[in-house]
Amino acid sequence: MMANEVFETIRTVLAVREYQDRELPRDVVRRIVDAAHLTASSANSQPWHFVLVRDRESLRKLGSLVRTGRYAAEAGAAVIVAYEKDRASGVSDASRAIQSMILTAWADGVGSNWTGFGAMETVRERFGLPDSYDVLAVVPFGYPRRKLGLGKKNRKPFDQVVSSERFGTPLNA
Repeated sequence: MMANEVFETIRTVLAVREYQDRELPRDVVRRIVDAAHLTASSANSQPWHFVLVRDRESLRKLGSLVRTGRYAAEAGAAVIVAYEKDRASGVSDASRAIQSMILTAWADGVGSNWTGFGAMETVRERFGLPDSYDVLAVVPFGYPRRKLGLGKKNRKPFDQVVSSERFGTPLNA
């Protein structure tokens, strides 16, 4: 059986909240943000805007503003993910872009985590996004401070979350 690098990335990715004090190479950061840019969206509307933050002082400020992501202050970079408020698909499309960034980063050995649930108006204002946008998340990126258990995930049993044809019918594939 041929290896599937995408599946292997999904199988091993974990949330990272502690980062090495190490700069991320420009090409890696560009690839991460480009993954968001290239993500599919409903009717190709691309109802998003991504603000890349790399300046150390700006990262500290960002960490102080995001209640669930104080550790963004120690990241090598962070991406503020915003979406157009008037787009019905904005949240789901921006969510897809976040997952694309997380997986792309992990494939390059860079850890991340989705932060910032609610109370993101101050982030929007501080980083100059127009009123027509809402900030969905702040995603910090950096090299993990410690080795993580690659592929060791605490998940519900497969048969509890996957059915065939109808809820509760086991998948025999």
